[in-house]
Amino acid sequence: MNNPALSLVSAVVIGLGATLVFDLGALFLKYALGIAPSNICLVGRWLLYMPEGTFRHSNITATPTKRAECVVGWIAHYMIGITFAIAFVALVGDGWLEHPTLLVALGFGVITVLAPFSIMQPSFGLGFAASKSPNPTQARVRSLVNHTAFGAGLYLFALLVNLLAQGLT
Repeated sequence: MNNPALSLVSAVVIGLGATLVFDLGALFLKYALGIAPSNICLVGRWLLYMPEGTFRHSNITATPTKRAECVVGWIAHYMIGITFAIAFVALVGDGWLEHPTLLVALGFGVITVLAPFSIMQPSFGLGFAASKSPNPTQARVRSLVNHTAFGAGLYLFALLVNLLAQGLT
């Protein structure tokens, strides 16, 4: 590829797609196993409290709602996915973009679970890896499955980007 602009556009498309696969994984957990998806609106609430100087909550679900928190949360969710994909592409390089491999993408997806475990869940008042949540095991499984699905999405959408690129040349 060796074109930084094309690599960036590819990473953005891959990030959008991988985040969509993340969301499809959450739907699978909901309908197949009865595990409720993460409340993305809480991400928006968390972000909307930051300008007021509140970065950590003792229990974010008990914190008063903010206007447009769901919109902000969903936009942030997809922007985070895009950011992860850009970081991934920067780490693995154009060679991976041209010849994607599943294992590398899955590995990265699993590693991204450290973000909710160590940043988001503690900031929401849920403790490290949701240790203070009502059902820590379920929360951890949900996060791990979703982030593994994100990794699979990185791979699948890299394949799609390659197919599209071949069709344009």
